[in-house]
Amino acid sequence: MFRQLHSILGLILLCIAFTAGATEGNTFDLLYRADIQPETGMAEVEIQLKGESLPRKLVLHLDPERHLDLEGEGELEVNGDEAVWHPQAKSASLRYQFKINEQKGSGSFDSRITDKWAILRSDKLIPPIAATMESGLRSKAALEFSLPDGWSSALPYEEIEDDHYRIKDPGRRFKRPKGWMIVGRIGSRQDIIDGVDTTVAAPLGQNVRRQDTLAFLNWNLPELKKVFPGFPEHLLIVSADDPMWRGGLSGTRSLFMHSDRPLISGNRTSSMIHELVHVATGIRGDHQSDWIVEGLAEFYSLEILRRTGGISERRYQGAVDELEEWGKEAPTLLVKRSSGPVTARAVGIMRQLDREIRTATDGEASIDDVARALAEDRGKVTLARFRRLAEEAAGRPVKALDKDNLRDGKP
Repeated sequence: MFRQLHSILGLILLCIAFTAGATEGNTFDLLYRADIQPETGMAEVEIQLKGESLPRKLVLHLDPERHLDLEGEGELEVNGDEAVWHPQAKSASLRYQFKINEQKGSGSFDSRITDKWAILRSDKLIPPIAATMESGLRSKAALEFSLPDGWSSALPYEEIEDDHYRIKDPGRRFKRPKGWMIVGRIGSRQDIIDGVDTTVAAPLGQNVRRQDTLAFLNWNLPELKKVFPGFPEHLLIVSADDPMWRGGLSGTRSLFMHSDRPLISGNRTSSMIHELVHVATGIRGDHQSDWIVEGLAEFYSLEILRRTGGISERRYQGAVDELEEWGKEAPTLLVKRSSGPVTARAVGIMRQLDREIRTATDGEASIDDVARALAEDRGKVTLARFRRLAEEAAGRPVKALDKDNLRDGKP
């Protein structure tokens, strides 16, 4: 009987191993090629597929003002902001033009190309793509650039060779590049900080303090990783002078920060740490929960500096008092977009919640446990989800997240 069971078990294990091997081999090559052309302000983009099996259908969600002149091998239908592509045979390609410049109403740029450099997000260059393909089929993806002479590139991915990157996106079967990127005549500084391959890059000749930024990260990123141990292995920080947007904006494994932004502001918060928290968590709010996303980022922009000794307890308390006063201008936190006063008030809620969890658990748990759980799941956060995680950490209901505490007595 034992020998029979042993034989059956061996057969089961053999089948599992064979299935796993078959799954690993069930891949297709996915190459994104981008020819950056400063003379036209455009990028010529090609998506190449090659393999024994290819996706049956790809739906590209376009920006009709930026993704132009689509052409593809196989059946392709373009209708406004959507393109439906049915690749055929064992190889197929789709090509289009991408307009790089994107200017805000204020006159500043979210995305910009000059005769010397270009800064943009790769997830704008390559639009969102929904893939229909057979079970177990996965992409092996890369991104390759064709650049003018003397230009180089920086992206938050492993560089296979010059201007050629391997695209990783765990959990996604059809991978596409995401996050900020910079190409051109650029200068960069790189370091491994607590296991994170970190690069600070900017156009040559601009007022960007790359080494100061690396020093700041060496000082604070390890403390941030204690809260978020799943922080990405690659981090790219892109910076530039005007006319780029005068602020900070996070992306996947990356962020943009205008060169004029201080590492620590006069109110003792840090836009750099704020955006790093967004990189770490990868969360977004629903129609009433943006205050959670922004409140956590601003809370840790102060808290990390306090923990590393970047600011004293006295200055920390002074900053909190200023935020509390500013937060009185926000009658409710339950709004679609978190303005300055809303975010300031949200910091106070985060502090209340932290104290409540620490008291309930005799210091065994804190808001760190809640933030870490959000970062592990990523995706959309709601007040209900936030409350559930907080109550799991506290081991009991929490008063800080009562709706009456989040608004001034209004329904």
